[in-house]
Amino acid sequence: MSFSSELKEELSKLNNLANKEQVKYEFIGYLLTNHVTVQKGKIIRYATESEYNINRFSKLLSNLNINYQIDIEGNIFVIKFKLKEIAFLVSNEEETKNISYTKLENLELKDENKKAIIRGTFMGSGSINNPENNYHLEIAFSTKENTNYIKEILIKNLKINVKELETQNKTSLYIKDGETISNFLALIGANKAMLKFEDIRVQREMRGKVNRIVNCETANLNKTLNASVEQIDAIKKLQKTNKFNKLDESLKEIAMLRLEYPNISLSELGKKLNKPIGKSGVNYRLKKIIEIAKMEE
Repeated sequence: MSFSSELKEELSKLNNLANKEQVKYEFIGYLLTNHVTVQKGKIIRYATESEYNINRFSKLLSNLNINYQIDIEGNIFVIKFKLKEIAFLVSNEEETKNISYTKLENLELKDENKKAIIRGTFMGSGSINNPENNYHLEIAFSTKENTNYIKEILIKNLKINVKELETQNKTSLYIKDGETISNFLALIGANKAMLKFEDIRVQREMRGKVNRIVNCETANLNKTLNASVEQIDAIKKLQKTNKFNKLDESLKEIAMLRLEYPNISLSELGKKLNKPIGKSGVNYRLKKIIEIAKMEE
């Protein structure tokens, strides 16, 4: 089962249906998504490929004593019910194809009710990528007004930073930051999924750190080896031209050590001298050898 399916399954089984107020607001959340349409100004249609989404929605409808019908169209689950069944929640006087937040009753939203409405929007049309691959959570809405309404709740009231994406067919809110997605999951009550997400996120961060360290060490090793090759070439060139014996004793000593230890760092090389010196001192002497060798060209 995918991470997204596990998350939807957990939310579909939340044991909070006794709270009528939260049920109502979660139901409203569903209505604001792009999976809900109004047919002929009278019938509301909700369609989804997720059995968990449809199961949760049917529970909300039953809890609100709304009569509905479930159909299966290919691999799509469809719930239909009459608009007049929810006249206590919304109005659709303009007979548009979508439910807009502007048509909802002007009810005061407590924090828990805000969370419920966000949970409803996510169950209605939300998606989340497998966190082992990348971080991406998205919710699609039926209208620009609905998008802005939920965006304001998330950013201003619930402190969840989301970004907006608008295409020809829909407007969406999305999150790509791992920590923010984790906070979002906790906010909508998906605690089990949140813990699993955090485990994966920690593992990814650890792997990333290890890879960065390995890459850095590899780069440093390559740099050391490349420098060593240049130094050894210069030393051997001086040996062939008999200029080596004319070198200062300090240069001879470091040269012989470099030939003996071609793969070690400058710091390690400096420690092997009779009178140990630091990295900068070793670097100076080897550069001097390279300069002398170039003068012989």
